[in-house]
Amino acid sequence: MSNELLTLLEYVEQQRGITRESLIRALEAAILTASRKSIHPAANLSVKIDPVSGKIRAWADLEVVDSIPTPDQIVIDRAREQFPDVKLGDVVKWEVTPRNFGRIAAQTARNAIAQQLRKAEKENVLEEFKDRVGQIINGVVRKFENGSVIIDFQKAEGIMSSKDRIYEDQYAPGDHINALLVKVDVNAPGPSLIVTRSTPDFVVKLFEREVSEIHDGTVKIMGIAREPGKRTKIAVGSDDRRIDPVGSCIGMRGIRVKRITEELGAERIDIIPYDEDIRKYAANALLPAKVKSVSVDEEKHALMVTVSSDQSRVALGRKAQNVRLAGKLLGWTVTLCQEENKPVAKTDMESKLQQAAELLAEQLKISTGTARKFVDNGFITLDGVRAADPETLLAIEGIDQAEVNQAVANAGDNA
Repeated sequence: MSNELLTLLEYVEQQRGITRESLIRALEAAILTASRKSIHPAANLSVKIDPVSGKIRAWADLEVVDSIPTPDQIVIDRAREQFPDVKLGDVVKWEVTPRNFGRIAAQTARNAIAQQLRKAEKENVLEEFKDRVGQIINGVVRKFENGSVIIDFQKAEGIMSSKDRIYEDQYAPGDHINALLVKVDVNAPGPSLIVTRSTPDFVVKLFEREVSEIHDGTVKIMGIAREPGKRTKIAVGSDDRRIDPVGSCIGMRGIRVKRITEELGAERIDIIPYDEDIRKYAANALLPAKVKSVSVDEEKHALMVTVSSDQSRVALGRKAQNVRLAGKLLGWTVTLCQEENKPVAKTDMESKLQQAAELLAEQLKISTGTARKFVDNGFITLDGVRAADPETLLAIEGIDQAEVNQAVANAGDNA
């Protein structure tokens, strides 16, 4: 075991940069823990490794007594065989290395060294990547495990779970991939780098990378809403009136936004101008639809947006995506109504919303309370509910699976 241990220590010290002293301390502790029962029943035990010879020995702290000893004691006559001047009550370090200790220690040492290597590698990963959290990093796809993508980032492995993938993305081993580093977790088994491509922050970082005016702060991202792989709305503004924030993001002949769109797998990106006036901001957020008017209910943090009949489908968007993303971007509840049904006054907004809920409840054969929740989240008409994804309806607070199933089924029956 001595020669093998010395060879291991020398290799790890030279190739992995772990000092021999720290390795020996870790090995001594590991061997003691693994071999305590086979060494000696005494409470105070220690294991020592000779750094020169590699020999492993064990010692027990024993009290010198003149009667029948306990496991933590030794009779004085026996103690004086090695310590001639010992007296009663003294504590001596007595060697208790078992005969088969080499075999037991050898396996423990191998496991301990492997553990130390893993620990050292994790610490190196933490040191290398801790300042890169929140940044885009590039790696190579290695393999797939339970829907997750395992990525080689040269000095560490990363994992992108199924929820962090863009659904439409398809990868093969060897593909290069950009992802946002979310967390460095060196305590968990497996890859230490947690990355994502599905969050709004990933799109923000892509814009910071591609648009120099955003990178230097001339243009600011004021808000973003995203449904990964499908559509993103991003609001931009600038304190410099000479700067066109939207044009800066689009770039000459659209080259900047095109590069971002290609990175996102043809995900649609709406770049809109931010405005302090919530009415103008709401109208911008619903582009490409043309808005007639916007009524504001400050108390309920709700907007009633009126559009002409020929613009209602554009404002709603496919499966209500446009109005839904607009609401997320604004942080307000957005309700659409056609021009002929627009409220005549701000105070009439609540009654109009309730009327829409009652009509929807009758059409879908659901409770008025459930219908009102649909209306408050932008699903104001039968067509809107019919076009929506069931998952989107289920995400509405206070709506359960049974209510969604009933609404979707009855919306289909009324097609």
